[in-house]
Amino acid sequence: MAKKNNHYKEKQYWDERYETEESYDWFKGYDDFKSVLKKHMNTQDRILMLGCGNSPFSEHLYKDGYRNIVNIDYSHICIEKMEEKCKDLPEMKWLVMDIMDLKFGDGNFDLVIDKGTLDAILTDQSGFGHLCEKAFDAIEVVLTNVSRVLANGGRFVSITFAQPLFRKKLYARSFFGWNVQTFSIGEGGCLQYFVYVMEKGKRLSDSDKQLESDNIKSRSDFLNPQINDIPHEFYEEDTNGDFLSNIQI
Repeated sequence: MAKKNNHYKEKQYWDERYETEESYDWFKGYDDFKSVLKKHMNTQDRILMLGCGNSPFSEHLYKDGYRNIVNIDYSHICIEKMEEKCKDLPEMKWLVMDIMDLKFGDGNFDLVIDKGTLDAILTDQSGFGHLCEKAFDAIEVVLTNVSRVLANGGRFVSITFAQPLFRKKLYARSFFGWNVQTFSIGEGGCLQYFVYVMEKGKRLSDSDKQLESDNIKSRSDFLNPQINDIPHEFYEEDTNGDFLSNIQI
């Protein structure tokens, strides 16, 4: 992965960006994903948006009838601007909070949504298909906390470019107490997106248990994957400057 993408995990970068940028929606918008999302959402859900940024995604959720939304981002600049922008949406909350340190109680939410935020953490890789130790630790902390704040029966929805070959093994772990469903949107290649839905209280499928067994026998299985198991076409590096399309883990 190009080194230039590493700044996407730095708070200073986002603070500087939010100073001048009014709005930016990573990937597609809410309307493009709602056909999948609505199958796993209820209008009464208590919703947590991780790393909300200045995307209009939450606003569109709200206007579609999902009112109980808490948005968090570690940039106070972002939160202050979004709170002002959305002041006519009174039931929606905006909090300065790091996804690495969720301050909510256990079982506080029915739905937690990630749209590209975990991808930003995963720009800290040690090479194509390799997850560095720092990124592995960060993802484990985030997912452990997401599982904790989810109510039984709650869903964690993660929207990303990352193919199941690379991303699903991070989610399919019995430790988190959820199952994993995978949906794709788009025509394939660089236009394809993936929606992973994890439901708290459900068991992993037999195939995902096998995936867990194959990939997590030890910590080193994540940090040093067998590169020969990765199809050749995934070696091609995207050089268009969009870090999200470079995420391959």
